[in-house]
Amino acid sequence: MAAPRCGGGGGGCLADMKGFTAQVLKGRRFMMFASLLIMNTAGLSYVFGLYSGEVKSALGYDQSTLNLVSFYKDLGANIGILAGLINEITPPWVVLAMGASFNFIGYFMIWLSVTKRIAKPHVWQMCFYICLGSNSQPFVNTGGLVTVIKNFPESRGVVIGVLKGYTGLSGAVLTQLYHALYGDDSKSLILLIAWLPTAISLAFLPTMRIMKQAVRDPKEIVKLFYNFLYISLSLAGFLMIIIIVEKRVAFTKSEYGGSAAVVLFLLFLPLAVVIKDEYKVWKSKKLEEATMNNHHPSQTSVISVIEPQKEDYTISCWKTAFQPPERGEDYTILQALFSIDMAVIFFASICGLGGALTAIDNLGQIGTSLGYPKQSISTFVSLVSIWNYLGRVVAGITSEIFITKYKFPRPLMLTLILLLSCVGHLLIAFNVPSGVYVASVIIGFCFGAQWPLLFSIISELFGLKYYSTLFNFAAVASPIGSYLLNVRVAGHLYDKEAEKQLAALGLQRKKGEDLNCIGVECFKLSFIIITAVTFFGTLVSLILVFRTGKFYKSDIYKKFREDHANLALTETGMSGNGVRKAEA
Repeated sequence: MAAPRCGGGGGGCLADMKGFTAQVLKGRRFMMFASLLIMNTAGLSYVFGLYSGEVKSALGYDQSTLNLVSFYKDLGANIGILAGLINEITPPWVVLAMGASFNFIGYFMIWLSVTKRIAKPHVWQMCFYICLGSNSQPFVNTGGLVTVIKNFPESRGVVIGVLKGYTGLSGAVLTQLYHALYGDDSKSLILLIAWLPTAISLAFLPTMRIMKQAVRDPKEIVKLFYNFLYISLSLAGFLMIIIIVEKRVAFTKSEYGGSAAVVLFLLFLPLAVVIKDEYKVWKSKKLEEATMNNHHPSQTSVISVIEPQKEDYTISCWKTAFQPPERGEDYTILQALFSIDMAVIFFASICGLGGALTAIDNLGQIGTSLGYPKQSISTFVSLVSIWNYLGRVVAGITSEIFITKYKFPRPLMLTLILLLSCVGHLLIAFNVPSGVYVASVIIGFCFGAQWPLLFSIISELFGLKYYSTLFNFAAVASPIGSYLLNVRVAGHLYDKEAEKQLAALGLQRKKGEDLNCIGVECFKLSFIIITAVTFFGTLVSLILVFRTGKFYKSDIYKKFREDHANLALTETGMSGNGVRKAEA
């Protein structure tokens, strides 16, 4: 890629470089790159299985207590209504800064507790610490994901797929960095989770913002997203190869350092795409300026901004709560919350996400109880992370293609994903040989696929006006499902079986000692119940398929194309009068 050509000697070159650098840093493309890195730290609650054993042994917890801590992790990671409401009235950097603060304080306190640098906390304190730390996720999601969707509304399926894909990769990326920096010291992993996401969010605070609409070629925007997608696929492929090699060969710390270096290179490679694209825009802009100066030397360029007229709402939102507009129009928060569509989405999410989270959070204990070696547990977490990524990317992009070309309803794809996840749960329940490896792939894929589908469906059915609040409300289904299936079912039945095994040996659990269970019975009944619940959620999701069938047969993006066409017509008229628009 060529550097910007200088004009007017050394001073002109310096000015050109400054202008080009400013354009890159203030542009939409760099904002997209920043959001990729930010979203890559928004899935670190999924690596709980890597350090849950340290929490359990250091603090002397039984499985029910550990699962209670895990539930509060999931609660914090999905209670984002506050983040959504704050984002409605503040710029995105506010919610990102709040998320960064929560992340550092919460996980740093957990690290102090596990390393015994402070007095052993009460269980409620640990629950508070992990809830606070993981609550950074919805703030990051809101500040990053929602901002990009509002900047690129006509490409939301691809946007959500790519961004949530990077979130899905976060566990595998962090695993490589953790081994490179700390070896096998899983206590230090907690410290890494505390400082790394915080630093990344703070570094890009000025970048994340809602930008004024500009006339864009949709094909160019989609091309940019697909370039990011291809790089992320390369990253996922490399991580997959490394996981397979690590399973067969014991890596040294320096070898982990080499793999981490490749991971970092692939993470920052999208920046080269950004610079290349911005350089093309910069050259075009300079040429346009030169042409205008030649033809209109005495004319002063004026940037005109059309302010949208604000509507005056005089009717109370409570009076219209049960009078929703047509699907696809902007619902109020109450209209969406009281709708049957949202109720169906919420219930299906409790079943699907709750079951998948239970499997993910218990991977460490599942592997140990079924006799898998310790190295395999790290493999399970990485497999879940990579296939979580693939699920998000495939579901987001494939569903977008299917809607555009075949009018295939997104809710039906959600139904198929829920049905597939039942297979993964059954593999764990009946301890199929090497079944946990396959289950990690299936459950990771299905868990990841549900998120872009849910977020896209909500944006399509209820509009974008209050999207940051509505998608965070739907995410609350995840911790509810996690509490019911993880704490009340899996944790309770695990401890019951563990106590039965101790009684059979004539032993009694000592106070402060962790409680462990060995054998297929530890999780068998739990995952049979989880399979049944997930299948019921599959049937419930079919209600949404039938209710929205007509809507998805229509042109759901028509109004965005019309808005852009009107904007293009307005700006063409402005250009004809000698008024020049600014490139955003």
